[in-house]
Amino acid sequence: MEKQCFKCGEVKDLSCFYKHPHMADGRVNKCKECNRADVRENRRKKIDYYRAYDKKRGARKTKAQITAYNTAYPSKYKAKIALGNAVRDGKISKATKCESCGDSHYWLHGHHDDYSLPLDVRWLCPPCHFAWHKENGEGLNGV
Repeated sequence: MEKQCFKCGEVKDLSCFYKHPHMADGRVNKCKECNRADVRENRRKKIDYYRAYDKKRGARKTKAQITAYNTAYPSKYKAKIALGNAVRDGKISKATKCESCGDSHYWLHGHHDDYSLPLDVRWLCPPCHFAWHKENGEGLNGV
């Protein structure tokens, strides 16, 4: 099944549209790409509001919290830095689709099964990454 995005006008597969139970076909009328672009633009325009909101709900950690976390989990920190440097330097390229669900996401997490192998990762979308940690008993913060 396919659907036309009202924003960009492209006809795309239904998997390219977010689910919405109140729509006739169960999908939003704007494709994921256009939806994400609108969200990024809205956040850019109202960045002060969103920073305050994120901080209030605890989503933005202080420098002290970040330093404490990195000190508590040095192997995680080193693996994260090594992976980020490898992606930046072009030694590793990020996947464009989640290895678990196959969805295209603009922000994928590099999941380490073994922190001693910092460049050996699985690229997971945030929902699949959180689900993996929930199923396997290890929280994303290492505890």
